[in-house]
Amino acid sequence: MAETVAFNIGNTEVQIIKGDMLSLKVDAIVNAANKYLQHGGGIAGQIVRKGGHIIQEESNKLAPIKTGEAVITTGGNLPATYVIHAVGPRMGEGNEYTKLYNAIINSLTIAEKKSLKSIALPAISTGIFGYPTENCAQAMKKAIYDFLRETKGLKKIIICLYEKEKYNIFLKTFDIK
Repeated sequence: MAETVAFNIGNTEVQIIKGDMLSLKVDAIVNAANKYLQHGGGIAGQIVRKGGHIIQEESNKLAPIKTGEAVITTGGNLPATYVIHAVGPRMGEGNEYTKLYNAIINSLTIAEKKSLKSIALPAISTGIFGYPTENCAQAMKKAIYDFLRETKGLKKIIICLYEKEKYNIFLKTFDIK
């Protein structure tokens, strides 16, 4: 059973959960992608293995994209209808916070433009890209609050964290005890 904390920002429910994002039945999940949209390792590799090669085939037609950008493909065999591929920064490349903020905002904007109601995001760039989880949580908090100040279509935003340590960092950042 996943650990879940929920709160509302306006009419949107925000959940922070410790669990497996690939098992969530949402309109879209966000993939922490590289700019070439080659989904070999990490969460990206798991998405293609579980969702099917169609996700990689569609990604190949959209690549490359810049850091901070996002694109959408089918969810294939995943419970999620779509996968939004967001390219976060690698630690040390410079201007990481802004690039990550943009990747999150662009993911949420794609969901809004597609009239999606629910989206799940991982801690983008905190794996092999080496970005600190604390900084990711701060960027995600700011992006979600800024986004929801302007738009109202999304009804549920889930931040899904596989590791307990990252889950606890996000709870602290969002001021949840």
